[in-house]
Amino acid sequence: MTVTRPARLTGAALCGALALVIVVWLLRDLAAFGSPADLGWYWAGDHAFLLRSRSATSLLDPLLLVVYAATALAALRSSLAAPALASAGIVTLALRLPGLWATGVDALVTTLLTLGLAAGLVIAAAVGRDPAPEPPARPRRGPAVAAGALCAVAGVAWIAWEVYWARELPVEATVDRFAGGRSLLLPALAAPPAWLNVMLAVLFLAAAGGAFARAAHARPLGLLAGLLLTGWGVAGVATALRAGWAAHLAELGDDGRLALATSAYGLLAGAAVLVLSSVRGAPHPVPRRPVAALPPAPPYPRPPGW
Repeated sequence: MTVTRPARLTGAALCGALALVIVVWLLRDLAAFGSPADLGWYWAGDHAFLLRSRSATSLLDPLLLVVYAATALAALRSSLAAPALASAGIVTLALRLPGLWATGVDALVTTLLTLGLAAGLVIAAAVGRDPAPEPPARPRRGPAVAAGALCAVAGVAWIAWEVYWARELPVEATVDRFAGGRSLLLPALAAPPAWLNVMLAVLFLAAAGGAFARAAHARPLGLLAGLLLTGWGVAGVATALRAGWAAHLAELGDDGRLALATSAYGLLAGAAVLVLSSVRGAPHPVPRRPVAALPPAPPYPRPPGW
């Protein structure tokens, strides 16, 4: 599962280019908002600034920026470079795909560039494999099972929320939540909320499956899932605390309490998955080499002429 040095350098360069695209848009939004704190609260879900300025980025962008930085380091130094590059590329393709039908020339060009770079990550991971690879260590059973269970619960929770909204909202609103539409005031680079939630659920469940199987890609995929889960948990809890939900928990409806519980779970479970996925894997057992049979010992006492 390791890759050659040219593939490592190519993967790191592609990650740098993906990060640079996000940095350019972040600088634009910082100039529009004038305050990093205001932009951070906007990402977290507080859209009180919507009338004053509209962000082009969403919470996904700073999280992916961290993903690309970590993947670039893994590409250069880790024996798990191939699954790290492939995971980052596939997740980027899944989350950025709705940008193809977004409005605005700048957003469309950014999406095309991002998808091309992400496809390059997958190709680098697949084509640049070392012909004589050193097998990476498999995740340890205890941390892998624990991380898998936490990711599985998160995936089920994210799917359950989308089923809930599909039952509560009109059909037109549900379609817009998946495909985007005029009824949604989304940042220019943001994916429709239902599409984003379903893709995150698929990521969490895939990370759970890899962890249960103790696959070679389980650790980088678990780190990626843990980071995104933690980010969404932090945003939800911070917004709830700012709105005073914690002080008026009894006054919230069932959906409000469940939303707060989901955010709290995301924060705690995501942090735990990050820690569990960071545990070094178990070393592969060294195969025993067959020992050639020794020649028989000479007789004793030796016969004459031996």
